[in-house]
Amino acid sequence: MAFELMELPYAKNALEPYISKRTIDFHYGKHHKKYVDRVNKLIKGTPQESQSLEEIMYSTYKKNDKIYNNAAQIWNHTFYWNCLTPNGRAISNSVKNVIEKHFMSLQKFMALFTEQALELFGTGWTWLVIDKKGEIKIRAIEDAGNPLLEREVPLLTCDVWEHAYYLDYQNDRERYIENFWQIVNWEFVEENFGKTMEYPFRRTQSHEQGRPSPKRKEVRLF
Repeated sequence: MAFELMELPYAKNALEPYISKRTIDFHYGKHHKKYVDRVNKLIKGTPQESQSLEEIMYSTYKKNDKIYNNAAQIWNHTFYWNCLTPNGRAISNSVKNVIEKHFMSLQKFMALFTEQALELFGTGWTWLVIDKKGEIKIRAIEDAGNPLLEREVPLLTCDVWEHAYYLDYQNDRERYIENFWQIVNWEFVEENFGKTMEYPFRRTQSHEQGRPSPKRKEVRLF
């Protein structure tokens, strides 16, 4: 199956002044698109050609870095664009209460998330996730890392590859992350909290044949 570049859920200039149209043109229109084009080329004639993006990520993880890295970057970027919204969205009381339960306050959570994003050396992603025990964690993962591979539920992410901010902020990652909070789509975060998470990444015979496991784990936090 051929993958296509997702459509942005807003206009390319909609995130200004925090993220410019010029950055979107390069980050979405060139970087993200290139990952899509590379995956379609790399999986042609392979078992991954008939797999979903998540199945490709699992089946190539630590086995074929070229395919995995590009597939994971498609997934990560698609998730990232949905984490953003023009003018931001107010956080709901339900999400705020859960965050405060785990991090004492929303401000404390944002400070810890920002700190991990700043301390991530080089390239990568900072995530808010639900781990296998149902606890909320902040994870900073290098390069094309994705929490699904650790059987974690992604809730929010910030892209800290330089191409995400360099045109607007040069090497000032801190200012980029400060402004990231102005355009977080908290409605999307709430949707992710409420989802039933499928774990197709189990080491079973059926999965090795390219079929996801039917097992589910439902995470309820509200």
